Formats: sequence, C-alpha cells, structure tokens
Amino acid sequence: MMGNPQTTPSNAEDLTAQDMRALFAIFLGVMLSALDVALINTALPAVARELNIAPALSIWIVNAYQLAVVASLLPFAALGDRIGPKKVFLGGVVIYTLASLGCVLAGSLPQLAFARALQGIGSAGVMSVNIALVRLIYPPNRLGRGVGLNALVVGLGSSLGPTVASAVLSMGNWPWLFALNLPLGVLALVMGLRYIPKATGQGHPVDTVTAGLSAVTFAALIFAMTSAAQRTGWPTVVSALALALVAGYLLLRRQSGHPAPMLPVDLFKRPLFALSAMTSACSFTVQGIAFVSLPFYLQTVLHRSAVETGLLITPWAVVVALAAPFAGRLSDKHAPGLLGGVGLAVLCLGMVSMAMLTPQASTLDIVARMMICGAGFGFFQSPNLKALMSAAPPERSSGASGIIALARLTGQTTGAALVALCFGLGAESGPLWALGLGAGFAAVASVASFARLRFK
Repeated sequence: MMGNPQTTPSNAEDLTAQDMRALFAIFLGVMLSALDVALINTALPAVARELNIAPALSIWIVNAYQLAVVASLLPFAALGDRIGPKKVFLGGVVIYTLASLGCVLAGSLPQLAFARALQGIGSAGVMSVNIALVRLIYPPNRLGRGVGLNALVVGLGSSLGPTVASAVLSMGNWPWLFALNLPLGVLALVMGLRYIPKATGQGHPVDTVTAGLSAVTFAALIFAMTSAAQRTGWPTVVSALALALVAGYLLLRRQSGHPAPMLPVDLFKRPLFALSAMTSACSFTVQGIAFVSLPFYLQTVLHRSAVETGLLITPWAVVVALAAPFAGRLSDKHAPGLLGGVGLAVLCLGMVSMAMLTPQASTLDIVARMMICGAGFGFFQSPNLKALMSAAPPERSSGASGIIALARLTGQTTGAALVALCFGLGAESGPLWALGLGAGFAAVASVASFARLRFK
C-alpha cells in the first residue's frame, strides 16, 4: 500500500501543508478515542447518580464500549487492507460522531449502553488503521517521528480527560461530555475527506464468517476478564473463556492459508513482529495495573485525598506525552529493541520505587517516582510502534495497526483483571501486590524488547 505521490514530501526533513492537515485530521480522530475513555471513567459516578442506577450496573457503560472495540478491531483492520485505511478511518469517525449524539439523547442505562457500543465500533474503525495512515504520510526513515506524535496525542488525551471531565461537570450534566465530540467529529471528517491520502487496498475479500468468529473470540475473552475482575460467578467466567477458546480455534482453522488473514498469525512468524507485540501487550498490562491500583494505593496506603490522587497521577501521563516524540526521533537512528528495553527497565524500577513509598512520603517524592514511570513508558512506546509497523510489509499495514490497538486494549484489560485478583487475595496489601506484579510484567517486557536486538 503506497501513499499518494503528491502528498509525499520530496525533502525527508519536511512535510507538506497537505501532510500536516492530514495528520491533524488523523490525530483529531485518535484524540477523540483517547479522551473519551478518560472522560467517562472520571464521570462514571455522576452518570450513575443522574440515571439513578447502581454503581455496579454503571460499569456496563464502560464494558459495552470495550467489548465493541475489541470485537471490531481486527475486522476493521482487515477491511482497511482490502479497501484502503482512509475509508475505514472516515467510516469510524462517522459512526463515532453519530453514536455520540445517541449518548447525548440517551435517557436510560440500556439506551446509553447501546450508544456506547456503537461508539466503540466507531472507535475501533479509527484505532484499527490510524498507524497505517501515519505510515502513508511519513517516509520510512522518519516513521519513528510519526508514531511518536501519535503516542503524544494518545498521552495528551489520557492526561487531559480527568481535567476536562471535571470542568464540564462543574458547569453542566454528563450529556455535555458526549456533546463535545460532535463538532470535533465533524471537523475530523471534513478535513479527513479532503486531506488524508488515498491508498489502494489489496482486494482480498473480507469473510463475514471469519469476522464473526474474530468478534466472538475477543469479545468473549474480554468479557471473561472483566467478569473475573468484577467477581462474577465462576460459571460465567469459565463459560465465556470456553467460548473464546472454541471460537478462536474455529477462527484459526477458517483463515488457514489465507493470503491476508484477519487475525494476522502469519505476521507473528516474523520474530521482530512477534516480540514487539509481546512487548506491547506486557507493557500495557503494566499500565492497566498501575492506573487501576494507584488510586487505591495513594488513598488507602499513603492516605491522600481523592483530589490529591488525581493530581499525583497526572505527571505519569504528562511525561509519557512529552517523552514519546523524543523517543520517536531516536528510533529513526537507534534500534527500537534497545530503546524499548531501556525504557521498560526504567518503568520496572519506577514501579518498584512506587511500592517502596511510606505514608510519610512527600508530594515531591511521589511526583518524582510517577515521572520516572512515565518516562520509562514513554521511552518505550514510540520505538515499539515503529518496530511493529516496520516488521510488517506495507500491504499489511492495516493488519499490523489492528494488532497494535488490540495489544493495547487486551493488555489494559488484563491489567485491570489482575488488580482485582490482587485485591481479592491480598486484602489491604492488594495495591502493593499489584504494583509488584506490574514491576514483574515490566521486567518481562524489557527482556522481550532486548531480545529483538538479535533480529533486523
């Protein structure tokens, strides 16, 4: 898949005005998805209160979105390889924007959960191909800078989410959180239609049966994880896991021998791609563990208030956003395996240092350790994105982009489930156990990253 020659800069150090506008449209779509998750997680208690539903039921406002995203990612990525990533991206923006209007108008939990599921489908369309679109614009020797900017946008969305949610809720009710998406979605659509370069697809037909099996496999897997995290009965968890295994087996048999399989197992035969995907999943598991356990750790162990907790966690996301572009530039000159290994080793040390804090720790001490964790994660993220995309052939960019999004989501969900397990087994020591487990995953990810130095 090749970009439009008219949009490819002749000078490898500069992008054209059209390239910059295309990137703005792409990153605006990415920002909408990243910001949405942080907004809703922060506003969930307010939504539950205004809809008069129990907190346990309100979790479905999040779960409906997650299940839809993970079920749709690989089918959309396969569709991107067939018809081109631009069409999939713009279709995702349209669905997401219309679903946001549905959220604004929802007056009950079933209505809101349904609209959130549609939002998840739209978000999957955006996330499944956004890195593939970045690859169209940046030449190979500058791809690291492009994925670094993408990581910066994701980090900004995550870090701004709680602040934006608090500001909106201080002036109005929760539907305004979704109303923000409407003008931004329209802007991303208009600019994307005009400026994002076209790319011809490979023409492989998308098998609807395979798409259905893929959706069932990953939706059932995520449902099993979230059910376990919410301490649902074991029959429900085991049944969902069994369904995921059966559907996954049928999926692999169905797509065997396909030149561009929906679940791109052929890409995992490339050692660099497989190790990069493993590194990504482990690192996002660390992030999932940290972002779920740290609020409890700060409040129950370090005795900080809820307001202080939000402010103390923010430096992690801010430093990730700042470090990502710098690491992206370095990855154009140095091996991603080396940069990622160093970054994840720093993240491991940061998690260990967080677990060693005492209730007498100063605010500056906590912030410094949060910044160490953020720097380590940010230093890994951009080089790893570049390694994943570079290890896949250009005509499989959408499939590789889908794996990136899938690794992120499954890693974060796994992290949340492991935190629930630690809380159940460790009681008051649960947050401390979770931080230790996160450090272990960071160490495994660091080893996997360094192992990539054996492969070119």
